[in-house]
Amino acid sequence: MSESTQAEKWQNPLRSRKDRRLPRIAGPSGMVIFGVTGDLAKRKLLPAVYDLASRGLLPAGFTLVGFGRRAWSKEDFENYVKEQVLRGARTDFDEHVWRRLAEGMQFVQGAFDDDQAFDNMAALLKEMDATRGTAGNWAFYLSVPPEYFAHVVDQLDRTGMAHGTEEQWRRVIIEKPFGHNLESAKELNKTISAVFPERAVFRIDHYLGKETVQNILAMRFANQMFEPIWSSRYVDHVQITMAEDIGLGGRAGYYDGIGAARDVIQNHLIQLLALVAMDEPVSFSPRQLRYEKLKILRATTPIGPFEETTARGQYTAGWQGSEKVVGLREEEGFDPNSTTETYAACTLGINSRRWAGVPFYLRTGKRLGRRVTEIALVFKKAPHQPFDPGLTSQLGANTLVIRVQPDEGILLRFGSKVPGSTMEVRDVNMDFSYTEAFTEESPEAYERLILDALLDETGLFPTSAEVERSWEILDPILDFWAEHGRPDEYAAGTWGPPSADHMMAASGRAWRRP
Repeated sequence: MSESTQAEKWQNPLRSRKDRRLPRIAGPSGMVIFGVTGDLAKRKLLPAVYDLASRGLLPAGFTLVGFGRRAWSKEDFENYVKEQVLRGARTDFDEHVWRRLAEGMQFVQGAFDDDQAFDNMAALLKEMDATRGTAGNWAFYLSVPPEYFAHVVDQLDRTGMAHGTEEQWRRVIIEKPFGHNLESAKELNKTISAVFPERAVFRIDHYLGKETVQNILAMRFANQMFEPIWSSRYVDHVQITMAEDIGLGGRAGYYDGIGAARDVIQNHLIQLLALVAMDEPVSFSPRQLRYEKLKILRATTPIGPFEETTARGQYTAGWQGSEKVVGLREEEGFDPNSTTETYAACTLGINSRRWAGVPFYLRTGKRLGRRVTEIALVFKKAPHQPFDPGLTSQLGANTLVIRVQPDEGILLRFGSKVPGSTMEVRDVNMDFSYTEAFTEESPEAYERLILDALLDETGLFPTSAEVERSWEILDPILDFWAEHGRPDEYAAGTWGPPSADHMMAASGRAWRRP
């Protein structure tokens, strides 16, 4: 029996495949979180599990097992999880929901090289299968640094916990970064695939769980008006931006040696590019979505020369709003001689009939002007405008902006006549807001992704081929930067180093100011 067949077997009978409006409810299952005391588990994973339970999307016998070094009893673990739920859950706290969820909580003390701890866990999972009705279906969430992936996976292999049967599934969920270059990504994929088949590996890119990201597909393929102009015939260029207004925030040890390009461009932004640029899939099945994404990534290449088409920088002291903030080199725990960038921008091209000649500009940075993630399609100007040039001086390019966060929505910028006796044309905005248009609350990204992993819905999870192709795209740029000294500087609160503006000006373009 294939794993997809297993997933169908355990589907809740109330969920009709003919009516996708009904909630997707996971079947009998449990989840083990490695790194359960880490920052990600505290802020995202544990609140997400509670919210899923609160929404009625987890089975009654769902079991959550934490693994860590602390000498915790079951009660200690429950108290810890409750503290994180009260702090971070999006749904109201309900004592009945909590008690039902807490009944299935267990904790295993140990380190990743502790054979006895993993033997204890294997025995515990068998006990939970018998007493909680988890049916042998387990997801293992590796919320740990990549250097520990091999240790955990090897232990799951040694104890047999990684091995499913025709009646039972076993899946592994792993967090980025997926390596630090192509070679390391291949090695990481080799390590994991030696134990788990590709169909059982769920690589988390939390951006793909956001409602506004998924709405890219709905907007493009559910509406006739957009797709005819979604090509090089009308689009001049595309800008994909993820800007943060925070600094390293205590992550100096993690961030040094990784940098903005590895941390954001290789995964989040290249995945957004794939969704924006891909051709229409035959269906929204995971297989078809992955096929179209990988096809567009294989056609994507970096555009050079890199000294003109890329930019990188490190933030210096400045003002973040009304707050005076220190520069990167003064951040606690950061090596002042490091060449790790906190700002990265690059130019990519897509060798396809649809996108030939259209540059895709990707940028990300810390301590920028404001927190925003958006995709902007900037259209070519009309070939002929029968207006007095003086009356269109304030008219820019038509732009379609997909706001991923915050203020999720879509903005369309176009020209309109100014009231009066002359034919003066000026830019105006037509703005759609998710929060104003819908009363339904959007699920948090980790809610969606955890539930999808339990349901074997793989469409929002990058494959090993996608990960490796992303590194193939980015590696030449990283190699070039490694050979060219220090990044440029930019003051905190600004929009990046001067070289970022120069790379756009060289082609007669400019960055959009979000």
